[in-house]
Amino acid sequence: MTDSSLTIQNILVPELALCRVALSSKKRALEYIAEQVHQSAPELNETQIFNNLVARERLGSTGIGQGIAIPHCRLEDCDKVVGVLVTLEEGVAFDAIDNQPVDLLFALIVPKEATSEHLELLSQLAEKFNDHRFCNELRQCTDNTSLYNQMTETS
Repeated sequence: MTDSSLTIQNILVPELALCRVALSSKKRALEYIAEQVHQSAPELNETQIFNNLVARERLGSTGIGQGIAIPHCRLEDCDKVVGVLVTLEEGVAFDAIDNQPVDLLFALIVPKEATSEHLELLSQLAEKFNDHRFCNELRQCTDNTSLYNQMTETS
């Protein structure tokens, strides 16, 4: 049984759906995600988010192939799951399993003690991103609003 309170629709806020961002590297993408999360939730420490995302990447790339990455980390003093959806103007090298550049990222920042929720969300994301048509629709969005609506539309 899944926890219905934690769905992509519930963790992604419109201001964290960011369309066609120009970033030059994996490091810059992770910095950008940390900045955006901090702007949306000022109580969360931007440096700590970035460091935790980088530490997680060191364990193994979160680039899952097909130009998609799901960077994620746990965070002290975080009381809710935060999702960030970013499409990039151009793909960046991400050490993905298929060595393809990444242009579609969905980052998850989860409370330190969240485990099952975290895994449930990762599986929801993997399922959505497994659908090539869906990914192409995300990539074709030209503004943040359409990107948000596309991601949160339940099909």
